[in-house]
Amino acid sequence: MHVVVNAAMSADGKLSSRRREQIAISGDADFERVDRLRADSDAVVVGVGTVLADDPHLTVKDENLRDERRTNGEPANPARVVVDSSARTPADAEVLDAAATTYVCVSDAAPVEQRAALAEHADLITAGDERVDLLRAFAALQEQGIERVMVEGGGELIFSLFEAGLVDDLSVFVGPKVIGGRDAPTLADGDGFVEHFPELELAEVERLDGGVLLTWHVVE
Repeated sequence: MHVVVNAAMSADGKLSSRRREQIAISGDADFERVDRLRADSDAVVVGVGTVLADDPHLTVKDENLRDERRTNGEPANPARVVVDSSARTPADAEVLDAAATTYVCVSDAAPVEQRAALAEHADLITAGDERVDLLRAFAALQEQGIERVMVEGGGELIFSLFEAGLVDDLSVFVGPKVIGGRDAPTLADGDGFVEHFPELELAEVERLDGGVLLTWHVVE
């Protein structure tokens, strides 16, 4: 499995404001790049916080890219994956519609009633006691034939994936905005590392939409 984390952040490293409202950080060129990255993936992954804040659809927007996937014998859209330890994903969330297969990863601690409700709209993967065990969940996804994974956030999930050693590449668009706020989400939130920091190797730098796209490989 190859896991790519993709994000857009402000010049000061914020994903959104302290209100956790979605802010346009990049422009059309980066949107097209992200759509291509989705189209080249077997699955797009987000944390439940992103679902609750933004209600994303996580589908390929460009019809030509969807046609390209169909020509290659793939469904029009990649699978969608929500990491949701407590099964908080709303039953009417966009990510649960019929546009693509959706997997919701939950823990054993998730309420049975909420799991049952989600099971009507998605395939459930149960892994972990109180929180989703990402290694087990991603192994289960791989058993479903998912090899190329794109992660779109948020910061808690991204940190957890780095902590689990699951990230291969990191693509970050750094936009020409300053958002500020000690409580505004950053690229990697969670508990944070105090030792054994993941090391990155800079692979590519590209000017884009008034900002810069940085592509890093994670050093083993």
